[in-house]
Amino acid sequence: MRIRVLYFAGLREALGVKDQLVEVEGALSLGELWTRLRREHAVLDHYASRLIVSLNAERRPLDTPLHDGDEIAFLPPMSGGSERPWVQSAPLSVDALLAEVNRPDIGGVVTFVGTVRDHSRGQSIDHLEYEAYVPMAEKQMRQIVADAHARWPGTRVAMAHRIGSLEIGAAAVIVVAGAPHRAQAFEACRYAIDTLKQTVPIWKKEFGTEGTYWVEENP
Repeated sequence: MRIRVLYFAGLREALGVKDQLVEVEGALSLGELWTRLRREHAVLDHYASRLIVSLNAERRPLDTPLHDGDEIAFLPPMSGGSERPWVQSAPLSVDALLAEVNRPDIGGVVTFVGTVRDHSRGQSIDHLEYEAYVPMAEKQMRQIVADAHARWPGTRVAMAHRIGSLEIGAAAVIVVAGAPHRAQAFEACRYAIDTLKQTVPIWKKEFGTEGTYWVEENP
């Protein structure tokens, strides 16, 4: 069988490839594939205990068996529906997200906008680049919204994230939460952005005066 393997962000740069086709004979699990690839690419040892593994855009345990045509993604640590794209290269619109949560029973709306600042980790920043595993990212963002609705009934949440090159001051992520009462709106908005930063496969690369690097935290 033939398996497609995807790599992202710092892992992609370390390997020098963004994807590869792996020919497999007989039965093989995710963990066995990972072991095989580590033998082929020693640099993967750097990420051995920190990777998130997805199978066909969903997280799966390493003992999951593989099948012909599967798409595997090995995801390095993250920095952190509607018809519209949830992950996009075009500038984000607060007004568009506000329109999604606005309805007569909403009494309070809270908006969070994460922007590109001009400094980080003790150095000046020229610009940032964001990369994402888009199918999985959008699926997980939809799940965050669904979970917020379940935790705070009557709450509506909308979110969007930029990818590509962003200049200083540009909006990188927007979360809007509306609820019958303001306390619910604040709680849902905080939950949504914090969960997005922790779980959604989007990576940030900083271009600063002292060099460039991917921002990676432990998952």
